[in-house]
Amino acid sequence: MQELVVLVDDDNNPIGTADKAMVHTTDTPLHRAFSLFLFNEKNQILLTKRAANKKAFPGVWTNTVCGHLAPDESTTDAAKRRLHDELGIDGVNLVEICPYRYRFADKNGIVENEICPIVVGYYDGDPMPDLSEVDEWKWMDWEAFLHDIEVNPGPYSPWSKEEARILKTKLLRKDRG
Repeated sequence: MQELVVLVDDDNNPIGTADKAMVHTTDTPLHRAFSLFLFNEKNQILLTKRAANKKAFPGVWTNTVCGHLAPDESTTDAAKRRLHDELGIDGVNLVEICPYRYRFADKNGIVENEICPIVVGYYDGDPMPDLSEVDEWKWMDWEAFLHDIEVNPGPYSPWSKEEARILKTKLLRKDRG
């Protein structure tokens, strides 16, 4: 089944669609996506290791789930869909925290070029991952993760490191009222 991504201009206005399987190349057009950070009551983040068969950034640790919005799909609906598909998790209330945009190339030259809001949710259980999407998963203390991306950045996706720093700032502001 063909999965479409929404192509956008610099202001996030839709300008068309493209087949996800064909859009990620060395010259990927700008399109809509999301990044989800799922926390538990212990203030741990659920990290996943991208499957080795992924086209872009295979085998790297990243935030809980990333994905693309289908045409006419909201950010949180797309995140819920991918959370179910990749990790078998349902019934989580998700909140879009802030906008984010990035462009990164992996070691093979495949480019991610996305307008990618950061989404947060809370869940106290363990996932049942789809092994075609996720090689490994772990709960990690949020503060330990923030420290590790600074002292040991190599294993992590570039977007998860930047988004974690942004999210840390947003959460600190929220805690201060």
